[in-house]
Amino acid sequence: MAIQFRLNPVVLKSVPLFSAFTEQQLVTLLNYVQHRSYPRNVFVIQTGDETDSLYVILSGKVKVLIPDDQGREVILSVMGPHDFFGEMGILDDQPRSASVSTLEPCEMLRLSKAGFMNCLKENSEVAMLVIRNLVKRLREADRKIESLALIDVSGRVVRLLVEMAEEVDGKLVVPRTPPKQEIARMIGASREMVSRVIKELQEKGLIRVERRSMVIVDRNISKRGH
Repeated sequence: MAIQFRLNPVVLKSVPLFSAFTEQQLVTLLNYVQHRSYPRNVFVIQTGDETDSLYVILSGKVKVLIPDDQGREVILSVMGPHDFFGEMGILDDQPRSASVSTLEPCEMLRLSKAGFMNCLKENSEVAMLVIRNLVKRLREADRKIESLALIDVSGRVVRLLVEMAEEVDGKLVVPRTPPKQEIARMIGASREMVSRVIKELQEKGLIRVERRSMVIVDRNISKRGH
């Protein structure tokens, strides 16, 4: 059963995007915000939809993707708590450029287009956070283009694993490792190639698979030949 959040200024204040708001600004913001719950594997927004809102993730994870007519998809990124999406179409008044689907049950805040534009006008901190977020995505796009153009599949798999890894009890761990098909969609390769690379990394003792997680045994994995 999904956890229900009661919307109030305290909840909004805990979200980095709104943390610089005054009490009165938060109270006003409540008029533009709705709480939404989503189960796993559903679309929150889809490519081509009219852009009418911004979403802030409170809990759970989503994937940002671009599908094609054959049902295939390219995964652009994975987002989690406190990340937000949907601002691009609001800023340039264009339809959604990508789809967003839940990887886990999610709790989100939906901020209307009018509310978002009001936030930008009333608080420069929000404007700067949005700008920094857009710059971050542009840098990530540059890295993805570089990977596709200059790095082989082995290197792309390793880079992705290192980027997803977290420090847990002194170990570098990729929690809830995505299925190989999703990894393939994230790096622009086939599932077979990804499976082959992961098997080779295991055989070399560079990684270790434990249930749904993956441990990066060699912290210099990205500097070694694969």
